[in-house]
Amino acid sequence: MSHDYEITESAKARACDFIDNEKQFHLGFLPTEQSNPITATLEEDFARSTLAGVQCLQRGDRQIPITMRHVFAGKRFERLVASMVETVSGPKGRIIFSGCGATGRLSILLESIWRDFFHRRAAELSADELKYADRIASIMTGGDFALIRSVEFFEDYAEGGRRQAAALDVGEGDTFIAITEGGETSSVLGTLKYAAEHGARCFLVFNNPADILRGYLDRCREAIDNPKVTVIDLYCGSMSLAGSTRMQATTSEQLLGSCALEAALCRLMPRFAKETAKDYTLAFENLLAGLESPGGRAGLVKAIEFEKGVYEAGGRITYLADKGMLDLFTDNTERSPTFMLPPLRSSRDRHLAQSWAFVKNPLHPTEACWSEMMRRRPRCLEFTADDARSLGMPQAFINHPPLIKYSDLITYRIGNEPSPERIDGYARAAAVTVSVGDTSPEFFVAAERLAAAWPERVNLHIGASQSSQSSHPSQILIAAPIADSPLEIWKHLVVKLAFNCLSTGTMAAMHRVAGNWMSWVSVSNKKLIDRGIRLLVELGGVSYEDAAVNLFAAEEWASSQDWSGREEPCAVQVALARLKLIRAER
Repeated sequence: MSHDYEITESAKARACDFIDNEKQFHLGFLPTEQSNPITATLEEDFARSTLAGVQCLQRGDRQIPITMRHVFAGKRFERLVASMVETVSGPKGRIIFSGCGATGRLSILLESIWRDFFHRRAAELSADELKYADRIASIMTGGDFALIRSVEFFEDYAEGGRRQAAALDVGEGDTFIAITEGGETSSVLGTLKYAAEHGARCFLVFNNPADILRGYLDRCREAIDNPKVTVIDLYCGSMSLAGSTRMQATTSEQLLGSCALEAALCRLMPRFAKETAKDYTLAFENLLAGLESPGGRAGLVKAIEFEKGVYEAGGRITYLADKGMLDLFTDNTERSPTFMLPPLRSSRDRHLAQSWAFVKNPLHPTEACWSEMMRRRPRCLEFTADDARSLGMPQAFINHPPLIKYSDLITYRIGNEPSPERIDGYARAAAVTVSVGDTSPEFFVAAERLAAAWPERVNLHIGASQSSQSSHPSQILIAAPIADSPLEIWKHLVVKLAFNCLSTGTMAAMHRVAGNWMSWVSVSNKKLIDRGIRLLVELGGVSYEDAAVNLFAAEEWASSQDWSGREEPCAVQVALARLKLIRAER
């Protein structure tokens, strides 16, 4: 790693511009961006043992039920459920979720679990009830393409969000739920403003104290004070990994959204109420207890140590999944900006480095798989240079608009086609078959057939113990009870909790965490730029101004190099190495 980047005049100018003109993205005051004292020993715990590291990571999840018990008992949750019921039982309107990054992927997931119920249980439903399936939609900042590969710079533009809401014709009769982990994402607030202006019943869900957001950020104050918006604040403390809002923030938001949908479903069709939990918080606590049990933790430890071994050998992992595929894509896509890993690679981008992990469905070819996974055709954006120019995006976006159309999405071969590019040339290449709870025999037959091409094959099961397989050396069992649910919400939550721990734990075990901070972090949007600067302040021992100059200089150096076939280094790490060297020489 080079420490010899130059402090250029352009880097100084960019730093001054960010410090002086982007104060709305200086987010160190937010608890979701701060270090959590209960996981401060994360790095040293993983150095001591993987089990100690897992125990440390799991502490953060215990903050969630403390908050959610009050939320589920509150009037605002009841108002959300009642609005969903009114929308679906009315003559028109949809339940619409809107988010960006992790919450955008969550919005797609919430839509898909609703649609999947009507697919799985069609034989039990009347013709009128089957029509409820289409009374739901989602908005992902940057379009559904962002499920597979982050287009995070889009989140900085409220007008882009407004345009996506307008394209979906959000308005009267709709129940609109804007979800943003920290509460400050511009694109999501843009969708919310449009929805409120056009007569939708609006809800804003976030995970920071509302008073802090109101006091610091104009865009948040406008949304929170809007009389047409019901605010649901899920603040449950800082993240287990500082700033990694894909963890507790998004988990609590997934718990809220999925339980609200299930409560609405059971009011619309009361005969399914016998399948749902009587106490959502208790059901979630039971899920946590399962993952914290000796069997749950032993499986997480084994999975982390397996992945760490593969990656340290320069190898690659390909997950084979069906039911949990959307959940795994969320985890895989978010590893890239969180830990500066190569993003998921298109079949046409053979010059780029392969992602460390990938996901494939052995049951369907790629194009069918996209629709099966979402239970609808993906909604992608036709984004042009004129769009980038009208939003005021940087010249690089105008010169080269991101390729995020449907035709671009299906170049990611997530189906049952052979994938020699994930096998050939690697010292280790593993196919990991992921099953959650009860899984169809057809899936295992198809997975075994596809996995036969890989030199290493592992079965990863999340759920109750499978005595016939649990002792097999290629079996990893994460033992956790999964309660019944019409929408299978606990299956999706257990995958999220397990893979939050698995992927974060693997990176911590590989020294990509400092203390409980992400020390390898992409700077792909303004929030992440600020996060990188603050990390350099804390770990590099310099001022915010010096940290900003060094970060922009390191990013310029990295952008000027040719990384064809190699992993691009993390600009934050490059700058941190230089700052530590300078400090050591003094």
